[in-house]
Amino acid sequence: MTAHVRAVGIGRFGKRPEPLVDLLAEAGAAALEEIGRKTIDLLVVGSMAAGPLAHTENLTSQLADRLGLDTAAGYRVEAASASGAAAFQAGATAVLGGAADRVLVVAGEKMTDRPTPEVAEVLGRSLAPTERAVGATMPALAALVAQRYLAHFGYADAVLDAVSVQARANAVRNPGAQFPTPVTAEEVRTGRVIAAPLRLLHCAAVSDGAAAVVVERGHGPATVRGMGQAFDALMVADRPDLLGFRATRTAAARAYERAHATRKEIDFAELHDAFAPFAFLDLEDIGVCGPGEAPQWFADGRTAVDGRFPVNPSGGLLGRGHPVGASGLVQVAEVARQLLGRAEAMALPTRPTMGLAQSIGGLAAHNFVTILGGGGSA
Repeated sequence: MTAHVRAVGIGRFGKRPEPLVDLLAEAGAAALEEIGRKTIDLLVVGSMAAGPLAHTENLTSQLADRLGLDTAAGYRVEAASASGAAAFQAGATAVLGGAADRVLVVAGEKMTDRPTPEVAEVLGRSLAPTERAVGATMPALAALVAQRYLAHFGYADAVLDAVSVQARANAVRNPGAQFPTPVTAEEVRTGRVIAAPLRLLHCAAVSDGAAAVVVERGHGPATVRGMGQAFDALMVADRPDLLGFRATRTAAARAYERAHATRKEIDFAELHDAFAPFAFLDLEDIGVCGPGEAPQWFADGRTAVDGRFPVNPSGGLLGRGHPVGASGLVQVAEVARQLLGRAEAMALPTRPTMGLAQSIGGLAAHNFVTILGGGGSA
């Protein structure tokens, strides 16, 4: 049995006045329009915090009603900031297992109309309770990861700036990005400190937005080749090291195995860069380069859109925006758009044949890797 991404719908990311259900419906309707409103067997919705942030419950039923999917089955999936990736893998698994012929996967989040401290508190609920109890926050723990990586490999803090500069440069080509303007390394370096060594532009911003894909039985340019997911210790202090994310490494190994592919067959990736140092760890964890080598890849342009291994041609979480429930799915959707030849201004110089999406849930406690490309599925 094979499954492929047939259609994509992505709304504009940023500060949006519409409620969450409207954002989801916008993306879902765009994807459905591409397939001529064919019958949907299953609706899978991903959202991390629809209740506490958007004050919205019974999300799947509300969206099904808006989209006229009264004959479909459906459910909501949650995996913290990887909720969109989890929703995609759930929908694709239904097709691969023969439970559905056509699935609509939609994921999104509404965050900007809540005070920043409230948003930070809600996001922090995905961390280990014992670490939260002593004041840990998502940026604080990300900063610890960055400190350990930089110290171990002997890098200065300034290497982080290249990630943010590249993300914003790529976002210029994305008409739906939250930050479609470039920044210089100097602007990144002089931004206010959030949690040393992380500065403002090293951190993805609060955002609203949604994305959708239609997954159908059969194969095409964006066939589901391999999927993997894995857990790590919820408490960061319980992990053997902070030089990479074990959950990504395991998820990637599983995805490569199921895809019957090696890393060298992957043409580009959409990686979870909620914080600039995560892009280094992600690139190394999926096997593109060795430990401690990623900063040089960013510095010399090997990860640029015209480089050896393009990273986040859509702008990534730092440039496109990070509505937490949507990010994991929009990464898959952006990979699909490149493979389908529908990336328009964001298109890579040479149309790729295989791409990878990697998503992080919480502080890398539940991570996902999805590989799309031509040919057979996992």
